[in-house]
Amino acid sequence: MITTNSKERRLKRVRNKIKQNLGIPRLTVFRSNQHIWAQIIDDKHGKTMVGASTKSLKSVGNKSEKANLVGQEIAKLALEKKIINVRFDRGLYRYHGRVKALADGARSGGLKF
Repeated sequence: MITTNSKERRLKRVRNKIKQNLGIPRLTVFRSNQHIWAQIIDDKHGKTMVGASTKSLKSVGNKSEKANLVGQEIAKLALEKKIINVRFDRGLYRYHGRVKALADGARSGGLKF
């Protein structure tokens, strides 16, 4: 019998919902203890279109404030490439804290998801 934990089940659930519409690029999030990364990926061609992280931004504040700035930066870069609609891929992370702050920053920057 194969056992899966809650993170793997959450990841499968999120990815299966996202796979339903491959015509829209996806905004994926990865977070570590110190940093957070965001990328917009075109799944049709398998290429990263734009990306931003707290490592590339030299900002001050707590981790949630930095995540919000990363969201605004990824939205700015996406709008320069004429990307407006994205699918939000939070991966195995719950939608709260830094992940929610990044999503709110991206929405305030002009992305729609």
